[in-house]
Amino acid sequence: MALFLEDQQIEIYRTLCGSDNNNAYLIVCSETRESVLIDAPLNPGAILEHAIGTVVKAILITHRHKDHTEGLAEAITKTQAPVLAHPADIEEIPASCIPVEDGQRIAFGKNEVVAIHTPGHTPGSTCFLIGKYIFTGDTVYSGGPGESRGPEATIQILKNITEKIYTMPDDTVVFPGHGHHSILAIPKKEYRVFHSEHPDILPPIPD
Repeated sequence: MALFLEDQQIEIYRTLCGSDNNNAYLIVCSETRESVLIDAPLNPGAILEHAIGTVVKAILITHRHKDHTEGLAEAITKTQAPVLAHPADIEEIPASCIPVEDGQRIAFGKNEVVAIHTPGHTPGSTCFLIGKYIFTGDTVYSGGPGESRGPEATIQILKNITEKIYTMPDDTVVFPGHGHHSILAIPKKEYRVFHSEHPDILPPIPD
């Protein structure tokens, strides 16, 4: 896919690739042409083509699962960029990684990415916020929360989503690791309905 979205500060490129119909994203600073790559699924050649002519400052990994990291070797070879991931997931990522912590800011050009640690899908699952755009990996999809294994992980992911993601403005644009994008108002609305049916076991969205 060619240019997916453009505003005054950044360009967002999206490519469908990987072993599980993954989304890979390239975000480019419109002024300086510095960029960041988010996730590296299998066969990332198309998204890496868009990186030509930019300086890739970092490859940001949303979580450790294989379908999001199978293309790392190719991405590293072609960009020479460092790989950043949360420490809780680093051991299972097939590359040398720089730890990225909750709240950490990663600069590229005139812009910055804010890392938001949202464990639940995996212990190190991290979303990346750039302005009004959030790249959520498998933590939040266009229709609601991602998958988790077991009751503790389910409560954990829901707590992180309601407290850290669903408190953002409704017009925040969600770019998930699979499927199409949406504005945050859509999964927030669906979650409120779900919560109203199970108020005793599900965390609410804070006012």
